[in-house]
Amino acid sequence: MGALDGRVAIVTGAGRGLGREHALLLAAEGAKVVVNDLGGDTRGTGADRAPAQQVVDEIVAAGGEAVANTDSCTDWDAAAALVQQAVETFGDLHVVVNNAGILRDKMFATMGPDDWDAVMAVHLRGHFCLSRHAAGYWRDQVKAGTDVKAAIVNTSSGAGLIGNIGQANYGAAKAGIAALTMMQAMELGRYGVRANAVAPVARTRMTLEAEGMAEMVGAPDEPGAFDRWHPGNVSPLVAYLATADCPVTGGVFHVGGNQVGLFVNWSLPTRIYTEGRWSVADLAAQVPGLVAGRPDLVSEGCTVDETLDGFK
Repeated sequence: MGALDGRVAIVTGAGRGLGREHALLLAAEGAKVVVNDLGGDTRGTGADRAPAQQVVDEIVAAGGEAVANTDSCTDWDAAAALVQQAVETFGDLHVVVNNAGILRDKMFATMGPDDWDAVMAVHLRGHFCLSRHAAGYWRDQVKAGTDVKAAIVNTSSGAGLIGNIGQANYGAAKAGIAALTMMQAMELGRYGVRANAVAPVARTRMTLEAEGMAEMVGAPDEPGAFDRWHPGNVSPLVAYLATADCPVTGGVFHVGGNQVGLFVNWSLPTRIYTEGRWSVADLAAQVPGLVAGRPDLVSEGCTVDETLDGFK
């Protein structure tokens, strides 16, 4: 018996990397999987039906059930059809894993609107379109008297939760996904839907292109040793969050190697007060004390970081 027996799942960006590992493990745990992947490159250009079908073939060869979908998750109507495909093919839908993503890394001072919009579309709009259509399906089921135990698993990133140079578009989208996850958890619980997000650290096409990441995750560990950067290390948490009886919702989890951690939401541990409205002079006197202990919030003036000379 697998942990996901009887569950039907959609995984976006499932032709390669993290998504492929998620789809394979969900299927191995008994889920019937719709493998969605447009098949483009890491910048979001081009299309190829082969990656999604190859993952389906692997699942079927291992005795599982899967079907391919090569539409873009950013397309509103295609996302609706994706949900419908899961229901028509396998009879229901229980799990949405939003994983598809692209990179258009550039320093903020030279970033153009096309690079911004493309990343926002695949990450943030892609999460919205599929999740929204799935939520509508689950809402209708509840209204019809069906007991729903559904799960959304989103994909955020440390680039959005902590920050990373050269990824203002990607980080903003991933921070938005973390916020979206919290809102989904707040609103969709009444329909039997849980929402969580993972922020993975793993060796993928995208991380190998990200500034400063290739050196960390690029080389596999020595043969026979535990490969801490393998993308498959992320998938067990995704599978757990997708199980029918997982009690967790609204969480954003760091996951990579043999580590799982829980990010703490924006918090407000300290405040300063005044009588009535603040004056600029009073704020100038008191705000430095408010940010004391946070040297990362204090500007040292204009400096040149020579390590970024080649980062355009």
